[in-house]
Amino acid sequence: MMFSRRAVAAASARTRHRIFASSSSSSLLSSRISNSNSHFIHHRQQHLQQRAWLTSSLNEPTLFPSANADAAIDGSATVVSSADKNLYDDAMLRSDVRTMGALLGDAIARHHGEDVLEKVERLRGMAKVSRAADTKDSARLAPMVDFVEKLGADELVVISRAFAHFLGVANAAEAHQRSRRLRMDSAKEGKEGMLGALHETKRDSTAGVLSQFLREGADGKGATTRDDLYDSLVSQTVEIVLTAHPTQVNRRTLLEKHGRVQRILNDADSIRETGTPYKKGLLDDALRREIASIWQTDEVSRVKPSPQSEAERGTLVIETVLWESLPGFLRRLDATMKDAMGEGHGLPLTASPFKFASWMGGDRDGNPNVTPDVTREVCLVNRIKAARLLEGDVRELMSLISGNPPRKSFDSEAMDRVRERSGAESRAPFRSYLHPVAEKLKKTGDWAEQELEKMHKSTDPSKHVEKVSTTNILPEEVYLSKDEIMEELLTVHQSLCDTGNAVVADGRLADIIRKVSAFGLTLVPLDVRQESDRHSEALDCVTKYLGLGSYLQWDEGARVNWITQQLQSRRPLLRAGTWNEAGNEDFFSATAKDTLETFQMISEQHEASLGAYVISQCTSASDILAVLLLQRDAGVESPLRVVPLFETLDDLNGAASTMDRLFSIPAYVGSLEGRKQEVMIGYSDSAKDAGRLAASWAQYETQLELARVAEEHSVDLVYFHGKGGTVGRGGNPNTFDAIVNHAPGTVNGQFRVTEQGEMINQNFGYSDRAERTLDLYTAAVLAEQHTDRPLPTKEWKDMMDKLSEISCDAYRRIVREDERFVPYFRAATPEMELSNLNIGSRPAKRKASGGVESLRAIPWIFAWTQTRLNLPTWLGVGEAINEVLAGKDEETLRTMYKEWGTFRTTIDLVEMILSKSDSSIARHYENVLVSDPKAAELGSEIREIHDATERAIMDLSDHKTLSENDHLLLRLMAVRNPYVDCLNVLQAETLKRLRQSSEGSTEEEVLKDALLTTITGVANGMGNTG
Repeated sequence: MMFSRRAVAAASARTRHRIFASSSSSSLLSSRISNSNSHFIHHRQQHLQQRAWLTSSLNEPTLFPSANADAAIDGSATVVSSADKNLYDDAMLRSDVRTMGALLGDAIARHHGEDVLEKVERLRGMAKVSRAADTKDSARLAPMVDFVEKLGADELVVISRAFAHFLGVANAAEAHQRSRRLRMDSAKEGKEGMLGALHETKRDSTAGVLSQFLREGADGKGATTRDDLYDSLVSQTVEIVLTAHPTQVNRRTLLEKHGRVQRILNDADSIRETGTPYKKGLLDDALRREIASIWQTDEVSRVKPSPQSEAERGTLVIETVLWESLPGFLRRLDATMKDAMGEGHGLPLTASPFKFASWMGGDRDGNPNVTPDVTREVCLVNRIKAARLLEGDVRELMSLISGNPPRKSFDSEAMDRVRERSGAESRAPFRSYLHPVAEKLKKTGDWAEQELEKMHKSTDPSKHVEKVSTTNILPEEVYLSKDEIMEELLTVHQSLCDTGNAVVADGRLADIIRKVSAFGLTLVPLDVRQESDRHSEALDCVTKYLGLGSYLQWDEGARVNWITQQLQSRRPLLRAGTWNEAGNEDFFSATAKDTLETFQMISEQHEASLGAYVISQCTSASDILAVLLLQRDAGVESPLRVVPLFETLDDLNGAASTMDRLFSIPAYVGSLEGRKQEVMIGYSDSAKDAGRLAASWAQYETQLELARVAEEHSVDLVYFHGKGGTVGRGGNPNTFDAIVNHAPGTVNGQFRVTEQGEMINQNFGYSDRAERTLDLYTAAVLAEQHTDRPLPTKEWKDMMDKLSEISCDAYRRIVREDERFVPYFRAATPEMELSNLNIGSRPAKRKASGGVESLRAIPWIFAWTQTRLNLPTWLGVGEAINEVLAGKDEETLRTMYKEWGTFRTTIDLVEMILSKSDSSIARHYENVLVSDPKAAELGSEIREIHDATERAIMDLSDHKTLSENDHLLLRLMAVRNPYVDCLNVLQAETLKRLRQSSEGSTEEEVLKDALLTTITGVANGMGNTG
């Protein structure tokens, strides 16, 4: 009966019933079906083999295929050695992707018909043939182009969605595969007698780093002692700053669905060997429903997010993942430290290896949507969330520690305090002690909601709905400082330890204490960021109002002298609100009022609501002093630390001189808490300004020079690294090596870095991945402190200066000086259309009237990623390498690559990006979209430079092919390339039609959907956006 049901299922492509049974191979199935059906079955098998997204067995798509079926399906797989298979050729991953592709194909056929699915398959088949040609000639795309040109606008949308969604679910499967490998590695270590809390066999895990240094010390090969490692681990801090930079193209709804897919895959792994057919069938059904729902979900964001919604999305990863994953990781770290260094060398309870902050709701640089009220609102919402989370934890804790220690002579001041609050006769003293804590946390959340309601009522009474409660909660009645609640929690912990209940104390209570240490009462403090010109404009209005002349007309010396005098005076320059008083309209511009209101808002915030004040486009000492003065004048009791951001090549080169002058001003140094100064290095804009190679060297040298200046002035310098997810914006997929290869003496156990866009979800969106990311950062910062990395020799520095000059000139010669470049860039990429994506609240340009020079780094990278040219990452690099290799310094350059890790990392990253690039795709965009002959001529020249750069990189690295040793990357790109090729051809056709369509027409709206879908798909396929 069961086999006959399968035969029926095979006979109808549209009717696919769920079979709650384990799979059988197609050969076994065929032997059980009557001869009269054999010819049909054979035909159907051929049809399914042609449809790669469907399984090549007659069984329904399942997460639990039989071994024979799996082998049959994968008959086309490349044969590799078993050692290589262990590295990258994972049968389970292929099976998962295949199953989800089959389910996606089912959904497409069910909702749009078999004919649409056949068109998808035809295009995919053409792409595979095209790739097999192994040529850089864009003519290989001709059959695909001819096919796509005949599609209607609605078909462009549906077929683009098919490829975009497939790459989306493939990403989910690959993400799950990383988690699966982590579990397998841990299990293997456990079987081999290792602790298995963290990964001792991985060089980039904290356990691996400890093992390496302790082993070297025991063998006499290293000078790092156990105490050195312990002191480093308990004092080092990594601060992750979540930013609202718009690089996450997937809607939150789809991210959640992809998350559910990964949980289903995880559940499938847990029952693969022991689960019943019924349980397996339930998971197959759950996956089918999720994939069907994904297909019917709109992937296009229809509304541009507000800064508040961006902040809501950003903190979601804290609430849903890191709130539990961080203490979970710290528990693993504690166990690893004790296992490696001894029982007395665990992680102190109040140590803070990690902190988190956010720019979401505080970053107003070029974003007029971030107003003072927006920052007020986000700060209050963060307090509400933190209070509710902590309240829930404390109430849970109350149910766990309901015991009553025996009344004997415990010499415990902590227990005395517990009994004093709970009452001498309490039968559950810990619960009684914690009850007021829980109630006060509840009141803290209620107070923040009350303040939020007041703010909404004052800003927009028409939208305000009065709540029933009229109770007015005062700030004195709630927690405003984390020290207060931390003291109470530590009291309970100490009292439990003193009364023989240490095992209880180190359970859930320890987790809560570590949460308070990391997240406090604000979840994440907000940084405020604004460009320096806004502060200068505000001070110009102030000096004119005071009759002192124009601040903007003063030279740097006059500005510094005047601000220094004001800092030493206690008299405010302005009364609060002066800028809004009648009669002062002519003195204060709208932007100056907004700036002054921002500082007024800062003065109103409670402890830890805000973190740093970052000054973008900082070029001088007065830019930094101005922010300190504006805070003082607004009455900020505890001024935010002022952080200059040096981001262009000129800014980086002048940073040491700027800070040297600043540190020579006693009034400023006296304002530094603990004589600690934070400086932000901008990786994105410096690369956009000068090219990747010149920017990398400037960043390296600037950090060394700043460290020297700080040491001369006895200032403790902390670097804030403003990196994006892509290589073109300073990112590096190898977090461990990236940190270890920083300039020597610049990390020193303190590492602050931005995490943004799609990288937030990739690194912290799921608990096991979040813990692995935390482990990577911990291991890297620890290893950096104890890895000997000599400074580059004078010969190497001179060589880097030469390479930097050549590459910068070559980069700017095209991007800045060639009049053909802007028309080419805007015609050959979707840069002009990216503003329709609705993935961020801020404009794509700092100034609406500006050209490419005012374009932000994210859309700059984003546009080139879409066309697969990735120009910003490699332009200028090949010219520099070729010139040196052709001259007398060839051997010096080759030695640098072999022996200097920092330089090799830079070159290897460029090589990795080139291996993901495809000049034939870029040429296709030119053929379809570039009509200006001069612009097309430039495109040809750029592609020649691209190919020459590939040859130069392979010459220097001594590789026969790009990234030849990165087997995982090569295999992933080989699988993805045909699908991304389809999306590129679809995108170019859509752009052509869109630019020719009538504005406001129905077709234009359909084509916009098609375009945005292809953009999302390409981003998913390439693994990044901006």
